[in-house]
Amino acid sequence: MKILSIGAKIEDNHFDIVTLMFGEVEKLETLEAFRYIIISGGDGAIRRTIKSLHHKKCTIPPLILNPVGSFNVIAKLHKVPHYTTLLHTLSQQKEIVTKLQKYYSLNDEIFLFSAGNMGDLQHIFLAETLRFGLLKKGVAKYLLAGLFLLPVHLIMTPFMLLSPRRFFIFTPASFLSKFGSFRGEIKEPFTIDLENNYNLVELDGDITTIQESKLHIAPVGSVKIVTQ
Repeated sequence: MKILSIGAKIEDNHFDIVTLMFGEVEKLETLEAFRYIIISGGDGAIRRTIKSLHHKKCTIPPLILNPVGSFNVIAKLHKVPHYTTLLHTLSQQKEIVTKLQKYYSLNDEIFLFSAGNMGDLQHIFLAETLRFGLLKKGVAKYLLAGLFLLPVHLIMTPFMLLSPRRFFIFTPASFLSKFGSFRGEIKEPFTIDLENNYNLVELDGDITTIQESKLHIAPVGSVKIVTQ
């Protein structure tokens, strides 16, 4: 069985594992030879990988996650076990379980669970500023950023929720379809006009520059996440 590992060199005597770094994914012409893809990284690494493969119009094999990022929301949502456990299951030719993870387009970008230009953007920006020294790894920088920004969030969030040029999407909160500029689910395409051709937007914990005033957001596909 041939497996593609993206982001880290992984070895297992039971499989033919090909390793690519994230910058090399663009070189792939096809994924037909690979039964699974292992992604070693956080939510941003998963997002960027799916973006590359989606634009290549490839059929994406099931993903085995090796969550080594700070938050690893996707891995936590699907309660994925350690990748070595999954490889052992595959080597024993036992049945595996996968769950579907939808993903969405925002113009030419892709995101899986989170997008916005409200408090989420401010929070990620400050947390990334704190990414050094003892705060470089782990969630402490996000907790600290949340504490620093609490007064701003309390004052500004009501105004942002009423603004047509602000938005926050967090699909795990699908029980709340829409509240002001907050959306918990995306069923149909929609457009937001930011009235500005240069915008910073948070996508799955990445800060991305969108050089267009209109954001076209839509569900565009799904990937299988191996869960056990």
